[in-house]
Amino acid sequence: MTALRLTIRVTPRAARPGVGGRHGDALVVRVAEPALDGRATEAALTALRHAFAVPRRAVRLVSGATSRTKVVEVDGADPDVLQRLLDAPGPSARH
Repeated sequence: MTALRLTIRVTPRAARPGVGGRHGDALVVRVAEPALDGRATEAALTALRHAFAVPRRAVRLVSGATSRTKVVEVDGADPDVLQRLLDAPGPSARH
């Protein structure tokens, strides 16, 4: 299985952490941690690991260490899981 490369949009200090929804072409990852000393980035990588059910070493930051928009690679990720996460209602979805 090959690595899946995806763009994520990290929202630090989110009231409701989670993975799902879109911000443009990026997958939204909401974390409770602040954007301080890489804490939000690490929390986002951990959230992705759990969302894709892969080991810690399978998720790598490719670019965007200090940006809200990041590129990551996930080894062994199921593309169907990615599609479900992208199609999930995001935090800005209002009814």
